[in-house]
Amino acid sequence: MVSITDLTFAFKKNHLLFNGLNLELQAGSIYGLFGLNGAGKTTLLNHISGLLFPKSGTCEILGKSSRKRDPETLSELYVLPEQFDLPPIPAHSYVNIHAPFYPRFDEEYMKHSLMELLVEGDKNLNELSYGQRKKFLIAFALATNARLLLMDEPTNGLDIPSKSQFRKIMAASDHSKRCVVISTHQVRDLEAMIDHLTVLNDGKIIFHQGIDNIAKKLSFEKIAEDDNRFVLYSEEIFGGKAAIIPKKTDSNETQIDLELLFNGIIQKGDVINQQFVREAV
Repeated sequence: MVSITDLTFAFKKNHLLFNGLNLELQAGSIYGLFGLNGAGKTTLLNHISGLLFPKSGTCEILGKSSRKRDPETLSELYVLPEQFDLPPIPAHSYVNIHAPFYPRFDEEYMKHSLMELLVEGDKNLNELSYGQRKKFLIAFALATNARLLLMDEPTNGLDIPSKSQFRKIMAASDHSKRCVVISTHQVRDLEAMIDHLTVLNDGKIIFHQGIDNIAKKLSFEKIAEDDNRFVLYSEEIFGGKAAIIPKKTDSNETQIDLELLFNGIIQKGDVINQQFVREAV
């Protein structure tokens, strides 16, 4: 679905943001794209969608260069940006204007999603609150049935009930033929949603693993201060430590703590990645 090879890019002449970045994304998966502020998450999405061009290297979506932005490819791509403006028109007018660009647009699904997300339908879009406008675009994005869906900070601006509605509608959608990339710094919002974790740091992808594989290789436990087991990464919490430990073959799987894992990857990425290298040897 997405193939990025040796991508190099810089906003400033002598300061590379991406330096030899490589990434492969497949259909049937929801990828959580995590990174520190300024790591280049939005910039990477802009390369995938063809809004930015690499200094060197290639970026292809559906087998074609993203920079060409040909209509056939764009009809299979939808980008939900973090910042957006909507025109002073009602929802049905917006749908009538934009839906024809997506050959498999499902208007009934759109109506159902707006009901699930509790979006007001009797106002012009520009009169809705920020959260209501974002939920409208989420519903539209899913209704396009585009094969590649890029979401940049989709839960920003949503209150707690709206975040729950977002997770519910994402879980109920069919993603078997679709590749979804969700860029966020709100790690906990995606814990029950993504099936792959991708971490961007220092111009490169430093971690790229499926959730099932993470559960097989790593254990997430609360341990005492005097626990003498080998710990990959830990943080102080009340009454002990939250720790990432190499999982033993015969031990039960533990619930993945994405926030703890992300912090561990940023600080001790080589140590954590080594657990997955051993599996491949």
